Parts: sequence; C-alpha cells; structure tokens
Amino acid sequence: MQISEKYNPQETEQKWYNYWLENKYFHSEPNEKPPYTVVIPPPNVTGILHMGHMLNNTIQDVLVRRARMRGFNACWIPGTDHASIATEAKVVAKLKSEGISKSDITREQFLEHAWEWTDKYGGTILEQLKKLGCSCDWDRTRFTLEDKLSQQVIKSFVDLYNKGLIYRGYRMVNWDPEAKTNISDEEVIFKEQNGKLYFLKYKIEGSEEFLSVATTRPETIFGDTAVCINPNDERYAHLKGKNVIVPIVDRIIPIIEDEYVDIEFGTGALKITPAHDTNDYEIGQKHQLKMIDALDDDGNLNEHGLHYAGKNRFEVRKQIAKELEEKDLLLKAEDYVNKVGTSERTGAVIEPKVSVQWFLKMSDIAKPALDVVMDDEVKFYPEKFKNTYKHWMENIRDWNISRQLWWGQQIPAYYYGTGDEDFVVAETKEEALELAKQKTGNQQLTAESLRQDDDALDTWFSSWLWPMSVFDGLIDPDNKDINYYYPTSDLVTGPDIIFFWVARMIMAGLEYRKEVPFKNVYFTGIVRDKQRRKMSKSLGNSPDPLELMDKYGADGVRVGILLSSAAGNDLLFDEDLMLQGRNFMTKIWSAFRLIQGWKHEDKPAIATDHQAIEWFENKLNKTIVEINDQFDKFRISDALHLIYKLIWDDFCGWYLEAIKPNYGEGISKEVYDRTIVFFEELMKLLHPFMPFQSEEIWQLISERSMEEALVIAQQKNADSFNEEIIRNFEIAKELISGVRNYRQTKGISPREEVEIFTNASEFANDNVVRKLANISEIHFGLKTDKPSFTFLVGATEVSIPLSENLDLGEEKAKTEEEVKYLKGFLISVEKKLSNEKFVANAKPEVVEVERKKQKDAQDKIAILEEKLKSL
Repeated sequence: MQISEKYNPQETEQKWYNYWLENKYFHSEPNEKPPYTVVIPPPNVTGILHMGHMLNNTIQDVLVRRARMRGFNACWIPGTDHASIATEAKVVAKLKSEGISKSDITREQFLEHAWEWTDKYGGTILEQLKKLGCSCDWDRTRFTLEDKLSQQVIKSFVDLYNKGLIYRGYRMVNWDPEAKTNISDEEVIFKEQNGKLYFLKYKIEGSEEFLSVATTRPETIFGDTAVCINPNDERYAHLKGKNVIVPIVDRIIPIIEDEYVDIEFGTGALKITPAHDTNDYEIGQKHQLKMIDALDDDGNLNEHGLHYAGKNRFEVRKQIAKELEEKDLLLKAEDYVNKVGTSERTGAVIEPKVSVQWFLKMSDIAKPALDVVMDDEVKFYPEKFKNTYKHWMENIRDWNISRQLWWGQQIPAYYYGTGDEDFVVAETKEEALELAKQKTGNQQLTAESLRQDDDALDTWFSSWLWPMSVFDGLIDPDNKDINYYYPTSDLVTGPDIIFFWVARMIMAGLEYRKEVPFKNVYFTGIVRDKQRRKMSKSLGNSPDPLELMDKYGADGVRVGILLSSAAGNDLLFDEDLMLQGRNFMTKIWSAFRLIQGWKHEDKPAIATDHQAIEWFENKLNKTIVEINDQFDKFRISDALHLIYKLIWDDFCGWYLEAIKPNYGEGISKEVYDRTIVFFEELMKLLHPFMPFQSEEIWQLISERSMEEALVIAQQKNADSFNEEIIRNFEIAKELISGVRNYRQTKGISPREEVEIFTNASEFANDNVVRKLANISEIHFGLKTDKPSFTFLVGATEVSIPLSENLDLGEEKAKTEEEVKYLKGFLISVEKKLSNEKFVANAKPEVVEVERKKQKDAQDKIAILEEKLKSL
C-alpha cells in the first residue's frame, strides 16, 4: 500500500475515534477480568477545556488505555458537576441580560432556566475531551444533579442526620455578596491588599477623654457593641467598667476586658463587632454581647447604617473616613497591607456573617479517613502530600454544607412551625408528613402545611459520593456494578482539592461501604506559564487547547504536555514541547514509510542483521521492565521518556540503520518480518500516549479485524533480557560514534572508508561496527606507526590512520593545544586530591569521581603524546 508522505492528524483523529466508539471498545460491563476503574474528577458543567483539564485527562487516558492493553476490564466513568455557585451565576447573568431578576421569579421558574442552560451548554467540555482522545465509557456518563445521583445525595443527608452527624446551627459563616451564599473555609482565598489602618476616637462617656481604636474597616462601626482591653494593660486600668460612645453612631457601649487582646498590637484596644468578624463573634458569645448586623446580603449598609443605608460597603469606607475627619473623630490613617479573604468562585471580598446553617460533624468520620492514608491503604503520589492531608485532618472543622442557592439538591428538611426545632428530615415530602404527624401528634397536618428548607446543599456534598453514586451504590448497595467496580483503582486530581474532594470521598467511602474509594491518588501539578503564573482566562496567559490540537495534532499535544509533567510538580508550559510532540509523530511516520518502502527478498539474514535483532530484542525487553517500574511509581512522564528514547534513538537511530539494505538492494524477508513485529510492539507501548497515530499505523501495517484493533491489543509482557548483549552493543555504539566524530572533526566524507587499529582482540558486534562506521578493515591487537586519530572506549584504544588529505602541521598544532589543556586540567584535579582535608571530609563517591577524572586525563595525555610522536 502506498503510504502518504506526511501524516495528517486532522484526517486520522476523527476517523479512529468514531471507529472506537462504533465498536464499543470503551464500554465496560462486569466480567471475569480484573477491573480497572477510574472516575473522572467531574468538570463543572459550565466549563470549557483548559490546560489543567488537558493534563489531568491525558494522564487518566494513558492509565486507562494501558490497563485495557494489559488484560484489565478498564472502565473510565465520565461526567460533570452541577457547580452550584458557578452555574447559578451564569444563569442569573443570562436572565439579567433578558431583563429578568432572580428575585422576581419562583424557584421552579429559575430551575427551568437553569436546566435549559445546562442542556444547551453543559456537554461542551465532554465533547472537547473526545477530541483529546479520552477513552471514557460514554454510555456511563453521569451528572451530579441527575435524578438518581440527587436521590443518593438526599439519602445520605437523611442518614447522617439520623445518626446525629448533621445539625442545624447559628454560626458565623463566610458570606459571598456576589454569589449571595455562604462558602466553606476551604473556598476562601486570602490575598494581600493595600489598604488603610484608621485610628478612631471613641469618647469616654461623661468625659473629654477618648480611647484610640484602630480598624481597617470603619464602615462596620454601625455594628459595634463593645470595646475590649486586656485586663493586664495598665494604660487602661482607669477605664475599667466605663463606657464609650461609638463615633458618628453615638451609641453607648461598654468597655470589656479579655486576655484575647494583644497589648503590643495597635493601640491595645479593639472594637468588638460580633456580627462582622469571626473573632469578635467568639468574644461576643463569651461576654453575651448584643449582635447588630449592619450589612445586607449584597454587602450594602442596611438601616443600622443610618444615612449610609443602601450604599456599598467599600463606598461607605471612603465616605465615612471623610466624615470622621470632618468631625474630629479620626486621629490618623496609615497605609496598611493586610490579608483579605476572597471567594474562590467569584473573587468577591468575603463578609463574615452570622446565620443559621446546616453542618456536618467531621471529627468522628475524619479519624478513619486519616488512618487509611497514613497506613498507605490509600497511597498518595507524590508522598509529600500525606503531610498536607494529615495537618488538615487533624485540625478539621465541622463542614458547613448549606448554600443559599436554588441550583443544587434542596435540603430535605421540612418545617411545620416557626420554632427552631419545628422541622423533620426525610427523603420525600410524603415521608416528612408522616414524621411531622408523629412528632406533633397532629394528624390534621397536610402536605401544604410543610415548607421545605430553601437552601441547597454544597456541591461537594454530592461529589464526595461520586465513586459510589456513579454506580448507584447508595440506592442499590448490592448491585453488580458497585460490587465489581468499587473500590476504584486510581484517582488523578490536583492537590488544590485534596480537602474539598479527596479527603471527603475517603470519608464517605468508609462511612457507606466500609472500604476506601480508591487505592492510589496521583496529584498532578499546576500548569503555569514561563513566568510561573498559574494559567487562567483572566490573566490571558492560557492557550486554547483546541487550537493547540489543531496545530500540533492531539497526539503531539498529549506527548508535549506529558514530557514535562512530573507528579505533583508544577508544569511550566512551553509550546516548544508541543512542537517536540509533533516532531516525534513525524519521526515515527518517516520510520514507517522507510520500512514499507524496502523490497523484501527471499534471502538469508546476514550477520549484521542478527546482531542488530538480538540487541534490539533484549533492549526492548529491558525497556518494558523499566517502563512498568515507572508506571508502578506513577512516574508517567519518565515512562514516556523511556518510550521516546527507545523509538527515536534505539529503533530509528540504530536498529533501522543497522538493518537498512544497501542502495538498490532489498531486505531479507526474515529481517523485514522481525522488524514489523518490533514496530508493532512499539506501537502497543506508544498507544496509551499517542492513540491516534499508533492506531493508524497499526491498521496500515496489516488488515485487521474488529477484534484485532490496537486499542484492545495486549502489550507484550516483560521477558527476560541479557544485560551483557545490551552492554556490548553500547560499546559498539561508542566505537561507531568515535569513528563518526573523526570524520566530522576532520571533514572526511562518510562515504570514505577507513581502517582502524585497536588493542582489543575482538568486538562483540564487529559487523554492525563495520557497516555503520564504514570500516574497510579492523586490525585487532595491533598498533600503527602512522599519524592517527586515537580515542578510548573504556579500556579499548582505537586508532584511525589520518587521511592523506589532512594538513599534518595543523593536526600537530591542534594536538599540542589539546595536550596543554589536559595537563592544566590534570594539575587542578591532582591539587584537589593532594588536599588531605578534601580527601578526608568529602563523600567517598565524590573522591572517586575526582580519581576517575585523574585517570581519564592521564590516559588521554598518553595517547595524544604517542600521536605527536607519529606526527
């Protein structure tokens, strides 16, 4: 068959992806094979493919494809996350563009719009993953808000509530005024911001004296209910038991004492605003202070803000500073840098807010989840993340699981009265009605008497069940899928969600199945640009993965991104790596065309062929052992480097050159067939990394049935190998390189034959050496008196008589210069070795390296001095 001159990824990729889908190669059902299960970290339904997805999903696909080719029943579950905050924000923005406010429509109407948006845009990222080549079982695609998954989320809430692990409490939360919901501590990102530290005058009641109080947030004075001093602070001993007047507000509040106040910090006096600061809230609870919430859900001042009511908190901060100054209530203002909590999702500055929320007690369920990681029942790669995990799990706080949103699973709490405890928790309204009747003794209650809690559950409260819920493990705990596929095998994710997701999945797995949800967790690094900035749309430093795939081919991009992707280390994105990936594709295609272009002749293999075949077979087996070892350690980038070198250097650079027929001649059929077998084994090793091109070549090598597709072909097991054969060939390569170096440095044509003299009695691969170095004769065990170019390979000395065309005078001058340099180098090494302190204190291996340098220099000088005599 005539092979096209250039490989065309655009023509190939869609063709083979469709073929794989049509033949259901990615679909898995429980069978007699051992399972290999991976669940995708579900991307947000709002998402589009970015570089982080590209890295994460390429790694997952490599693992899944390799497992499929190693006899496992591979099942990769795809899906998306409903992403409460992100999706609701998108829908709110869409409605706003249509002149509709969320507050003007009902929950049911809003959800209709949200589902419509999700149906229209929600599948985008999954379609993009197909372009990357992801071999997910698309028949098993799940969505965290679909009926069966929601059913499992609600079931787990009810179960945990009945176990006493979920409770409703009045707590201070992190309020996101933009998303209009609270968020967890883990979703708060602290950023350094330049601001001002304002020193306010709080006048002492009935006196002209004032107390100076420093704050970065003067707009919160409307919520002040006390000023606090340290009881041991002698400066303020005379003020104990007195009151102060809040500036502008003119509210009289007490001076209280608490050792929480740092005497050395600021003025040593703190304004206490229990509704607007976490620490103030704790002090307020302790001292039974009144709570005044002066901000609304949008971050605007409310009626407590007096003449600032309705204005934004940051606008008020500027205006109130002016008013304080005008009224001589501002002592001074200094520049100040402080860390401000911001929302991970919207970027808005977080507002501490006290409200009634639902919480999950974490301490009891965290302990077993910590133990399984510390005992390596769940292994982390890299292991360094165990310490991060341990620290968080040992300092864990109760999980605030309620969100003030409509898009998400609605909390299954049903209120039948106005009291704090007038509610029941149930999976359905019908069950709730029966419980309410039992609790109240009122049989006259109807479904209309019940009102369901308005809040939705935190998105992570659905995704923490993901490895079980994708197999319906909570509603049908003994079904064939959950029994076969769970626990899953490997999880590939980013370290940024180690707490949000990884830790919680382990907790849920142990709680509901008494088993860990996965055996290994591989943490990818963060993709950064050359300036080490995290790639993001907002910075505009992230290339479009789809454009990269159009330019370099999906395989080229996959190889490019994996070449620099060591586990847990950040990846510095460089488009040159994509180019390297594409060049690798070109190299493989050229090698295939070369082999296909050879004529096959019915003639026996020659000695050179036998030596090359024997070496490459052993090299292949050794590399397979090394590749498997790297995969066992989750060093996927290193495994790819091994395959890359095996194909580019060993197969293309040496093996094909060794067996290549002379111009105009054909190749032995026996050698051709063996070469094709090698090439097929290489395509099997390469397929997980470069699925499209490897399948294309596989199908071009020979006509294949549906059962013979590369995607399901089995990789070669690691057979034994002879290290001596490999080592001997390495020596042959050095000998060939030495002769080639002579030609290159002396400007001798590769076509000009040379003879060599050597102190060796034989070369293990003499035929390969003769062919690839173009040697006319090898004189074993002989020296030459002729002027010559000499080099060492280990203890083997090789001399090539200089070509008659060379200028001997120039050669002598160059050799003398080289001797001079080496003698200077030798002096520096010997000086180091004669230093007793160095020899006594340096590591033995360091001293050994210096001794080797000394011997190498001495040997080279001896050879060059012999050469000078002949010249």
